[in-house]
Amino acid sequence: MRADARRNRERLLEAAATVFAEGGATASREAVAREAGVGIGTLYRHFPTREALYEAVYERAVLQLVEFADTLAQRDAPTTALREWLAAFVSLVATKKGMAGALALTADRTKAISSHLTVRLTEALARLLDRAATAGRIRSDVGAEELLHAVVGMCLLQDQPGWQASVRRLTDLLVDGLCVDGQGAPKA
Repeated sequence: MRADARRNRERLLEAAATVFAEGGATASREAVAREAGVGIGTLYRHFPTREALYEAVYERAVLQLVEFADTLAQRDAPTTALREWLAAFVSLVATKKGMAGALALTADRTKAISSHLTVRLTEALARLLDRAATAGRIRSDVGAEELLHAVVGMCLLQDQPGWQASVRRLTDLLVDGLCVDGQGAPKA
């Protein structure tokens, strides 16, 4: 792929994530092209179907989030890294939530993609949890899959404007509940 085509594809994926998170599955591809600053023909060359665009946006966001876990683990304290990653995960769920209807149209293919990507997310979160537990900062009896389910559940129950901020606050409370004092006991 030529450098300009790669740049256009990346701009389209960024724009699509924004448009889908705000407008949901009914957001038009024209709005995505407009947000990216490219023509509709460019969008169709990269993503001939709406489903192809949705899948590419979701896959890109998941892979970025997996990489973000590694960056946070090297850069931040264990609990801070966990909080930041979960906040970014809420944003990912917002994008997927906005695309849910369209992803359902390609259920078989999307299920296979989603299953593979869920494993990647779970592994990334597990690394952050293990790091925090090894440092004695959080309880060691909560698994990554359990925590992902809890956060996804909080996201799916919300449908009011501003719901992401509310879920991020609840996620912080959840992390507070995982934290331990210097003796390894749950924080009171």
